[in-house]
Amino acid sequence: MVIYGAVVGIAFAVLVATGNLPSSEEAHDFVDGLGPFAAVLFVPLFVAVNFLITWPILAGAAGLLFGTALGTPLVLIAVTLASLAQMAVARRLAGDHKGRFLPQRTRRLENFLTETGAVAVMESRIVPLLPWGVVNYSAGVTHLAYKAMAIGTLIGAGPKVFAYTALGGSLDDLTSPEAITAIGLLVILGLAGALFVGRRTGVIPSRRAAGGTPPPASPRRQR
Repeated sequence: MVIYGAVVGIAFAVLVATGNLPSSEEAHDFVDGLGPFAAVLFVPLFVAVNFLITWPILAGAAGLLFGTALGTPLVLIAVTLASLAQMAVARRLAGDHKGRFLPQRTRRLENFLTETGAVAVMESRIVPLLPWGVVNYSAGVTHLAYKAMAIGTLIGAGPKVFAYTALGGSLDDLTSPEAITAIGLLVILGLAGALFVGRRTGVIPSRRAAGGTPPPASPRRQR
């Protein structure tokens, strides 16, 4: 199944790059021919192939095969399970040494993940240019709970999952309202994520920092 899934995912990536994608009607006919088990088999196949192929490509494939309405919840479930699977692999390899592989200087990352849990995962899903696989495997060598990973991914991944799935289902018509909405959402998420990173790293000062600390009021003279 893994080999078959990898071949399908690579083929889809090549088709995206060359522009030789099948139409939405052809893809839907292919899924209809597989019967009701197509959606059920998609989730474990997604989890297995995501070890080799980045999830946005697989999300686009889901949009092409199932459409946005069905593809979005399927991908959201699949990407959450894939995150847990990659985290489990890293934790299995780390064994009793989880939390000890982090350098002393980055021990704050361990504390941030374990103390804020789902919020930290949710933020990592929204921030642009942050590889999800790195987050998943890194979480495996910390003490982050699986529940926090699942909740943070389900909440934080929703907007991007919808956008990539909608784009996959609209590749034959990128001027459709669905495609424009997806592109606009990705742009907004990118800008919001960049602003968030800038505030976190101090590159973009907050209003309070930009305004400076107001000088203390001078005491009134006693008459």
